[in-house]
Amino acid sequence: MEYFAVLAPSAGVGLIFFWVMRSIMQADRRERAETDRFYAAQAADRASAPVSESPEQSARPGKSD
Repeated sequence: MEYFAVLAPSAGVGLIFFWVMRSIMQADRRERAETDRFYAAQAADRASAPVSESPEQSARPGKSD
């Protein structure tokens, strides 16, 4: 019983540390996945948007037609 009383606080702190680090890693993994989905959606929107010349580009001096 004496060993349990000595080792229990260290084991408890170790378990809390493990739980906190696991939560941080899972949150990071979810955030990276969501960021990848966001950038993929942006790229898909850009790819499907029609390409047209903006008025600023057509009115530039020195542009030869």
